[in-house]
Amino acid sequence: MKLYNSKTQTIEEFSLRDHEVTLYVCGITPYDTTHLGHAFTYISYDQLIRYLELKGMHVHYAQNVTDIDDDILKRAKKTGQDWRELGNRWTNHFIDDMLALNVRPPDYFPRATDVIPEIIHSVEELIRVGVAYEQNGNVYYEVNRDPEFGQLSHLRHSQMLPVTNEHGNHPEDPNKRDPLDFVLWQAQAPGEPAWVSAWGPGRPGWHIECSTMATKFLGKTVDIHGGGLDLCFPHHECEIAQARPFLNHDPYVRYWMHTAMVGYQGEKMSKSLGNLVMVSDLMERFSSDTLRLYLASHHYREAWSYAEKDLQKFQELADSLSRAAHVESGQNDPFSPTAYVSEFSESMENDLGTPGAVHALQGLAHAILEAAKGRRDVKEAQEMLRKYSRVLGLSLGSDTPEQRVLKGWNTKKR
Repeated sequence: MKLYNSKTQTIEEFSLRDHEVTLYVCGITPYDTTHLGHAFTYISYDQLIRYLELKGMHVHYAQNVTDIDDDILKRAKKTGQDWRELGNRWTNHFIDDMLALNVRPPDYFPRATDVIPEIIHSVEELIRVGVAYEQNGNVYYEVNRDPEFGQLSHLRHSQMLPVTNEHGNHPEDPNKRDPLDFVLWQAQAPGEPAWVSAWGPGRPGWHIECSTMATKFLGKTVDIHGGGLDLCFPHHECEIAQARPFLNHDPYVRYWMHTAMVGYQGEKMSKSLGNLVMVSDLMERFSSDTLRLYLASHHYREAWSYAEKDLQKFQELADSLSRAAHVESGQNDPFSPTAYVSEFSESMENDLGTPGAVHALQGLAHAILEAAKGRRDVKEAQEMLRKYSRVLGLSLGSDTPEQRVLKGWNTKKR
């Protein structure tokens, strides 16, 4: 299998360590979820996992929840809610959406607040090795200490500050040595939640949460680290910087994958712009298979824009696949699905080419229905249709998610 590595900006052979794969995907900040951009990201990695599992790989999958964050606290204050109750409510809403979309649950689903002691230890170690400093109860990573900073995003130093400022950086912070230095530990502000640390009461920065959780649950080197393209810089770049001092010459991540942005009404779909198309709204009118086929028809690295008129043809495709899976088989002249299976596998092997996989299933379903009209034996072809539809997370007319999806996600609610 070949995958595009954002760090090298090339499509590379995906080499395995034994038959196990570790995958970390940056999760939600739980408010105003789940929009179609979220769904595109998590379904893309769901398809990757399912294909690797089809090939006999055991995937150890971690996805975090950023449940303590500036945006969470702002929303809680604005709505008069307790920040933790707000986060749990929206996290449960996200879980319900993932259940409805039949998304395979992560093996590990930690909240940032679950690992505060480990985060504090990570910050202490970064100070100890000389790449971080404390000032007035805040701790910062000193970017100038890392000569390789920018190796993932390939941004010039002059390009970095404007981008990171868009993601909540405060360049005017008087406690910083450099405007680009990023916070590891944030001193408590009046009325905000805090945890005890050697630098006084405070809470973790965004970037240190993910690198700590990734290494805690998956080990020092992660095979694949994913997320939306908007996280490449500064978030993932900062994760690398934080992890590098403890890795000797091993990489923090072997393959970096980023999903493209989903647009709507001429802009990137985002909470800040308020142009959100919510999964729960779409699910009132369209089936899970329809949405999954629609999303899979777009390659994970290619930006695209939502248009509701496109969904109807994928509802028709979902119906066609379901009919083909359940049509009565004849007894004559067995129909071979080999050509369609090859197209499916070749597409998925080539950088998770889900559009080609959708095309293969569409062709297979049509061929099954035509063969069944001629009383041909289509049982093997139907089995292949069901098998490869599962890679795309399709239920083929079932009203309920897979049992492992139900069981796995329901244990993660609070």
